[in-house]
Amino acid sequence: MSEPKALIRPDRGEDATAIHLVNKDGFEAFAKALKTGQRTALAGQKFDGSGYQVGIVPDGDGWFAVGGVADPESLSSWCLAKLAEELPEGVYRVANAEPGPAMFGWITGQYRFNRYKSDDKGQGPRVLLTAQAGQIEGLTAEAEAECLIRDLVNSPPEDMGPAALEAQCATLARTHKADLTVVRGDALEQDYPMIHAVGRAAARHHAPRLMHLTWGDPSDPVLAVVGKGVCFDSGGLNIKPGAGMRLMKKDMGGAAHALALAGLIMGARLKVRLHLLIPAVENAISGGAFRPGDVLKSRKGLTVEIDNTDAEGRLILGDALTRASEENPDLIVDFATLTGAARVALGPDLPALMARKDATADAFIAAGKVHDDAGWRLPLPEAYREYLASDVADMANSASNPYAGASVAGLFLDRFVADGIDWVHFDTFAWTPTPKPGRSRGGRGLGLRASWHAIRARYA
Repeated sequence: MSEPKALIRPDRGEDATAIHLVNKDGFEAFAKALKTGQRTALAGQKFDGSGYQVGIVPDGDGWFAVGGVADPESLSSWCLAKLAEELPEGVYRVANAEPGPAMFGWITGQYRFNRYKSDDKGQGPRVLLTAQAGQIEGLTAEAEAECLIRDLVNSPPEDMGPAALEAQCATLARTHKADLTVVRGDALEQDYPMIHAVGRAAARHHAPRLMHLTWGDPSDPVLAVVGKGVCFDSGGLNIKPGAGMRLMKKDMGGAAHALALAGLIMGARLKVRLHLLIPAVENAISGGAFRPGDVLKSRKGLTVEIDNTDAEGRLILGDALTRASEENPDLIVDFATLTGAARVALGPDLPALMARKDATADAFIAAGKVHDDAGWRLPLPEAYREYLASDVADMANSASNPYAGASVAGLFLDRFVADGIDWVHFDTFAWTPTPKPGRSRGGRGLGLRASWHAIRARYA
């Protein structure tokens, strides 16, 4: 796709094709104002104002477009996305409204992942003009962050392994003049033993590592952002079936979210001391793989009995959350494609949110609703901590029963966040299985915009 910044421009009166937005309730009045031939053209396209419909109407030597929306006076992020997908290359302006939040979907509607398509040049850019010049920069930055998540998640695991995630962190650090430290391979064993254990079976060029980026004034409140970077998950010795392994390139979706959020925070120069931590591994199978029944040490000092090697994401997050806690942060936010249980409970479009403090959870949920990135809070019930009991270690890495899998995984992570720290955990899918306007099939941010707007409001 074209650079997101090139797809929205301030309206300085240049020639542009008009887009008229209408809903079903207002379509009859809109059609009456048209010429007979124009009404006939819309009728031939079966246009009636339903959501996401696109109509082309002849107008003298030219034409204009009509888009169906739920409410022309209150646009969502996705109201213009179908138009951006289907209209031909050109310059456009909305005739009867200002696009506002729909600028986000105008950009994401033109997203294409064609890195591996040798003959797919795609369509030319559809540029939108707006008089709301003050909103362009912020919405474009959010759309760029969303497209970054999609690019990272859509990339195949051979090209998006731990080293590639490290390269992304290095690029982010250079862009924002941040500091980056990386611990790799066997050097992890002493200080980050669970990250080392999960990743040690991988080939040398996919060796495990922990990236730690720091940015901002040390006197500002500490904000820690942590992302699960399992670049491919075979399940380990508890191997996944083929169908379950097929999409495991997206198991680094948490890291993608964390990188995108960190970029927004630094780009806006929020008054925080940012700590970004990305544990990156491939959960592979070899003679060095960790085993069911092994007992792992952790950075925190807790011992963990391995009940299931396919519950590995929480292990690497445990060490990373421990490290984040050592900075005494005002807030920790982590993202992880952690459990199938969250998807069974909430489906692909609602990320599960867990938090220690009600006020913090409410702020994140409210921000998601306003910015078309809704999540749903799941509990962290004290009574379920016993599900992680072990006879030989401080705790097990998975439950002894099939109940409340998402919450139990959250309770596991909670053991590695220091007492008293405000903490939010997103169990996100990071994927769109069925395409919708502005949301192509493949990688997707789920929880990104909710987090960004909640954090921006908190540290404004």
